[in-house]
Amino acid sequence: MVYAFQTLRLASTSISGYKPQPWEIFMNLDELRKRLSKIDKDLISLIAQRQNVVAEIGEYKINTGTATRDYAREREVLEDTKQQAKALGLEPEIAEQVMTKLISASLEQQERSRVAAESSGEGQTALIIGGAGKMGGWMAEFLASQGYQIELADPVKSELSFPQIFDWSQSSLEHEIIVVAAPLKVTSDILSAIADRRPKGLIVDVGSLKTPLKDAFEVLVASGCRVTSIHPMFGPDTRLLSGRHVIFVDVGVKDATKEARSLFGSTMAELINMNLTEHDRLIAYVLGLSHALNLAFFTALAESGELVPHLNRLSSTTFDAQLEVASRVAKDNPQLYFEIQTLNRYGRAPLDALREAVGRIQALVETKDESGFISLMETGKEYLGLMSDE
Repeated sequence: MVYAFQTLRLASTSISGYKPQPWEIFMNLDELRKRLSKIDKDLISLIAQRQNVVAEIGEYKINTGTATRDYAREREVLEDTKQQAKALGLEPEIAEQVMTKLISASLEQQERSRVAAESSGEGQTALIIGGAGKMGGWMAEFLASQGYQIELADPVKSELSFPQIFDWSQSSLEHEIIVVAAPLKVTSDILSAIADRRPKGLIVDVGSLKTPLKDAFEVLVASGCRVTSIHPMFGPDTRLLSGRHVIFVDVGVKDATKEARSLFGSTMAELINMNLTEHDRLIAYVLGLSHALNLAFFTALAESGELVPHLNRLSSTTFDAQLEVASRVAKDNPQLYFEIQTLNRYGRAPLDALREAVGRIQALVETKDESGFISLMETGKEYLGLMSDE
C-alpha cells in the first residue's frame, strides 16, 4: 500500500506540481530493484528447469536414434518467440537473442551427452603430445569425454588434471590413440621419431598445414603405422561443434582415417575429406588471407598515431566488428600465425592478391573513379552472396 501510494504521488508530480522528497525516490528505486532481483532469480530458475527438460529430450533422442539438431524445430521456436515478444511489447530482436543463446546451450548439453553415451573409449588410453597447449588440451578433454584415459606429454606443465610426463619419448606408446598437437616443425620431427618405434595405436596430428608434414607421413606409412591427419577448424574455446568443421586428410591409411572420423561421429560437426594439396591451397585463403588482413588492420591502426580513446569515441558498426576480429587475432599464438604464413607453399598467392587489391582501391580513390569503385563493390557483393548461398 505504501509503495502504491508513493508511486501515485510520483506519477502525479507533473499535474499537481508536487516535488518528491529524496527519501521517497530512494525508497521507490529500492523497491523496484527488489522486484527486478526477484524476476532475475525467477529467470535463472526457469532456465535451470528448461535445461532439465533438455536433458530428458537428449536422452530420448539417444535412445531412439533421433538426430540431436532439428533445424525446423529451431525455426519454429524462434518464430514463436518473436511473435510472443511483439504481443508483449518487447523488442523481438532481444527475445530472439536470448532464445538463440538458450538453444545453443541446449544443443551443447545434448551433444556432450551423446558423445559420452555413444563413445567406445572406455578402458582405452590416449596420449596427447603437446597436451599443455590449447588445442592439445581441447583434444585431451574431448577424448576424455568419450571415456579414454588420458596421458599428457609436454615439457610445459599443463593446467589440466590428467597425468603428465615431460618427455614423450619416455612413453611406452602403447596407447590406442596418439595425438600430436605441437608446432609444425616440431610435429614433423615427432612423427618421424614415432615411426622408428612403430606403435600399434592410431596416430593423428592436428596441424593447421599438411604439406610440411608430407615426408613424415610417408615415413610413418612405410613403417606400417596407422596414421592420419585432421584439422579442427575452430579454436580451443569451442564447446558446441554444431556448425563447425573438422577436416580429415587421408595420408595413405584409409582405416586410420575412418577411425579418426568415428571419434567425431556423435558430434554435430561437419566432417570433410580433403587431400594434402587441396587442404593447404584452401587454407592459404581461409586462414592465411584472413590473418594477414587483420594483421594489416591492427598494424595500420597501431602505427597511425591516432589515440585509442579518440578512435573509440568515433567507432562505427563496421569498425567495431572488424576491431573485435582483429583483437582476437592479436591475442592468439603469434608462432602459430607465423607458421601458417611462412610454411604454406600456397600462401604467397593470397598475399599477392591482397596487396594488388589494396593497390586497386587506392588507384580508384586517387583518380576519383566512381564507376570503377562501384563495380568493385558490386563484384564483391555478388561473390559474397554466392558464398552465403552455399
